[in-house]
Amino acid sequence: MSKAIAIAAALLMIISCSPSKQDPRLVQRIQNIENGLEEFNPGPPDPAKTPLKMKRAERMAVHKIPGVSIAVIDGNKIQWAKSYGVLSAASGAPVTTESIFQAASTTKMLVAAIVLHFAGKGLLDLDRDINTYLKSWKVPENKLTKEKKVTLRLIMTHQSGLPMTNFPYDDGPPPSLVQVLKGEPPARNKPAVVEFTPGSKWQYSNIGYVVIQLLLEDVTGRSLAGLMQDVIFKPIKMKSSTLVYPLEAGLRAREALPHDVDGKPGEPALHATAQAQGGLMTTPSDLALFTIELMKAYRGESGLILTQDMARTMLRPELDLDPALLGMPIREGLGVMLSAEGAPFYFGHPGDNYPGATSWVIGYPELGTGIVIMTNGAKGTILAMEIMPAFVNEYVAAKGR
Repeated sequence: MSKAIAIAAALLMIISCSPSKQDPRLVQRIQNIENGLEEFNPGPPDPAKTPLKMKRAERMAVHKIPGVSIAVIDGNKIQWAKSYGVLSAASGAPVTTESIFQAASTTKMLVAAIVLHFAGKGLLDLDRDINTYLKSWKVPENKLTKEKKVTLRLIMTHQSGLPMTNFPYDDGPPPSLVQVLKGEPPARNKPAVVEFTPGSKWQYSNIGYVVIQLLLEDVTGRSLAGLMQDVIFKPIKMKSSTLVYPLEAGLRAREALPHDVDGKPGEPALHATAQAQGGLMTTPSDLALFTIELMKAYRGESGLILTQDMARTMLRPELDLDPALLGMPIREGLGVMLSAEGAPFYFGHPGDNYPGATSWVIGYPELGTGIVIMTNGAKGTILAMEIMPAFVNEYVAAKGR
């Protein structure tokens, strides 16, 4: 939230664009976004200062990002998708709109939708003690959990009291989900033990979503990968998305590989078993289909994944977050971040995976517009925040003119 920069900057090619035959107005809108980036500076804008407009190609080079793929939604449809640069600085293979990127923490938004899908069917209660659902393992009881129990709502709003931790593990076979949650070898992460009274404060917790993964698998008897396929991917035709990693042979050639802050390619560090916190592999166009479906459900125009009631539950503000978190005022919904009060209403989620893969999704349900930006560079979140003002000016502010 690189590499043969010479190659990436020179290639900076549009590999594909939809629709193939564009009207002049659409071409102009795309160019306005590509050439209208604003340098990202956390904090409120200076009204006395006119932001300098910059080109996407220049900012990719500055941030050492080899590949970017974008999908833009308007009128509840993907209006255009475009890609730039290379999958890997080492190979020089071009990014296309079919290239598969790591969604990183954006994965949480889809996992939350699965939870709300089953809540809508009466299978899950968002405010019930999660230990009543868990079978393979339980959240350890301590004096803090005696005061208040961990619930799905608290996990999805990062108020569960569970720790912040990443998920390293020893060489050899990967740990099971239970070993991850216990923090037992070969897992080397902090265990899922409550550190503060649930509901008392906000603390981002990846391991909370691993708890949700185990809960869903215990309750349904299905893998999270299988659930996501049946509940989300199939109904809305997300055909280039998977939680299975390494990618199957047919998808491997389309994979965008991560790059560090210096633009050097690295090996993906996706966890083999813990997936709910950031394991989704997908394309911007597929994530745009999910965004469209959630926006339509919110307005009561579709129910392929969620009922209108559950979509509105997901996108209802639960608490205000510290503006310093992303350099802007935001609120927390269930598995999503939301616009601050008074701003045009939007939802979304950033994602950032080590050693260098990023994802940003934003949807404006009342406007039927949105954007997905995915990169294979460690500074991709900064680039996304620089692209966002150009998108907002062209697709959000323009609707009020």
